[in-house]
Amino acid sequence: QLQASGGGLVQTGGSLRLSCAASGRTFSTYVMSWFRQAPGKEREFVAAISRGGSSTRYADSVNGRFTISRDNAKNTMYLQMNSLKPEDTAAYYCAAATTPYIPITQSGYPYWGQGTQVTVSS
Repeated sequence: QLQASGGGLVQTGGSLRLSCAASGRTFSTYVMSWFRQAPGKEREFVAAISRGGSSTRYADSVNGRFTISRDNAKNTMYLQMNSLKPEDTAAYYCAAATTPYIPITQSGYPYWGQGTQVTVSS
């Protein structure tokens, strides 16, 4: 089970850190990711991280502003979001995969948490 938290209202240029807590003892065996969905738009890939944390992937729209990380000892994944823009406003979802590679599409992730809302005011 995945539980996302940390969303909120922030001004343009501000920062937020999202967390995704996982239950169970096998967190380190999952590739983890963040997706987001804005109103009226499809859910899109944001960032992903390998099992051990050594490999990451980012959407072009967030590369250089967002940082994904994980703490396997705490069964938790994070998304540090800096220099936030109004277009970052969306519900953010964490997801887990058991693939040997890092998927960047929704279909690669069978396990999903509930969303946490991020709103960036202009």
